[in-house]
Amino acid sequence: MAKNLQLPLADRKAIEDLLGFWFAPGMEAKWYDGGPEFDAALSRRFSGLCAEAWSGRLDHWKEIPHGALALLLLLDQFPRNLRRGSAQAFAQDAKARALTRHVLTKGFDREFPQRLRVFCYLPLEHSEDLADQEECLRLMAELDEVAEAADYARQHRDIIARFGRFPHRNAALGRSSTAEEEEFLREPGSSF
Repeated sequence: MAKNLQLPLADRKAIEDLLGFWFAPGMEAKWYDGGPEFDAALSRRFSGLCAEAWSGRLDHWKEIPHGALALLLLLDQFPRNLRRGSAQAFAQDAKARALTRHVLTKGFDREFPQRLRVFCYLPLEHSEDLADQEECLRLMAELDEVAEAADYARQHRDIIARFGRFPHRNAALGRSSTAEEEEFLREPGSSF
């Protein structure tokens, strides 16, 4: 999948391996709720690459579309699997949002099929900023081949509009929940 020959061979192979794994047939069911086995498989296979991405050593990947997509996965999706339930699950969010803005500015997202484009926009959906949520909803609404993406974006936006944050993150981030948030968290579908 890595198109650009300007990156060193090791980088191209790492990008291809990561994207090939994540977008392999049958993987879609594991993207958002893979469970402990999936998390362990990600850790075994990609924890070293994650450490490199989180430290900034793979920032040069952002200059090509497939590299930027792979880096977005390492910054946005993988921490949520490898650091599930902890503040570290969200530690790369600001960097992922900055990368999404870079991808949008360069138009890299338009080089991918809609199913892959979703991952270019998810850092905005994971943001606790309402403006990011609105932009994500606009972008996801353009993906007519992935209609559920706009539904999830709307649900995320509505939570931020209501609370100004995601209440389901409060425990992991050491934040106190309000009575209204506690009541909301008892509702089905209140957590992502």
